[in-house]
Amino acid sequence: MKIITINLPGKYLSAIQALNDMGVYPSRSEAIRIALRDFLADELTMFNNLEDESFRMLLRSIKKS
Repeated sequence: MKIITINLPGKYLSAIQALNDMGVYPSRSEAIRIALRDFLADELTMFNNLEDESFRMLLRSIKKS
């Protein structure tokens, strides 16, 4: 896994922390990973079906457009 830094509005962080405190997610990082995974699955319907190399090729073709 790679480490990234993000800036969030205080409301978002409070909501994530509340979910963590309630035991819905084991950590804030896991909550954000799950939210991002779900977002990508919604935005890129083929995301879950692509192999890593196929995904990189798709990204390259989009950048060329």
